[in-house]
Amino acid sequence: MKFGVSYSTAAQGMDPDRLIRFAQHAEASGFESFYVPEHLVLHPGAQVYGHELPTDLPFADPLDLLTFVAAATSRIVLGTGVLLIPYRHPIVLAKRLATIDALSRGRMRLLTVGLGSLPGEAAAMGVDFAGRGRRADETIDALRLLWGGDERGVDFNGVPVCVYPKPFGSDLLPIHVAGSSAAAARRAGRRGSGYFPGGALTPEQRAARWELVRSTAAEHGRDPDTMEYTRWGSIDADPSHVEALVAEGVTRLVVNPYGEDQLDQLSAFASRHDLS
Repeated sequence: MKFGVSYSTAAQGMDPDRLIRFAQHAEASGFESFYVPEHLVLHPGAQVYGHELPTDLPFADPLDLLTFVAAATSRIVLGTGVLLIPYRHPIVLAKRLATIDALSRGRMRLLTVGLGSLPGEAAAMGVDFAGRGRRADETIDALRLLWGGDERGVDFNGVPVCVYPKPFGSDLLPIHVAGSSAAAARRAGRRGSGYFPGGALTPEQRAARWELVRSTAAEHGRDPDTMEYTRWGSIDADPSHVEALVAEGVTRLVVNPYGEDQLDQLSAFASRHDLS
């Protein structure tokens, strides 16, 4: 089992010193990965899981934030949880992700993408909310096409384009797919390197989604055993709970400390699970 941490400026503020202390402490404690969320815009009445979001939450740009973290760390793997891929232009996104990966020497490897659940956010970005799944599929395919191209270029909207730099030491970056729906599970099986279900699922629903990921991968000629399975977890989780998750096929647990003693919570978790 691998262990990641999540950090949100919407909850923890924009203090750069606090962010770096958190990231460096997570790295020193033995956590594998560092995740950040995304919202491009909020609007009055926007809700997630039935809770209205204050419109002044300072959601930082996740890629800029991860670049900042990469410069202050040396080992921890960088992740998004999640990047709203239907709202991103694939050429700009391909270049930004490859740049972070190159400058961090191959640590931008937990790109996790989702569709977004706020119709107002889609409207503000000029994206048809009902068509954002198709747009996400096209963007995933376009990213891989652009990363895989050489100096001769690849056909993008009828234009031969060359996008450099490339990801560090490889042609492609892994793309994990997030979401609670059956469509998200099928997208992960068809196109993803891993699956990260949302939190609003029952244990039975999560098990069904993971089986759908695996069966879809097999149907498309992909080895389901290569798929990573990431889940949200509690900072208070004990080893027996983690063992149960391993039995379910989970390969990574992402925890989110809360309150004032977050660094102590990270230390206690690392000690409990012998991350050193």
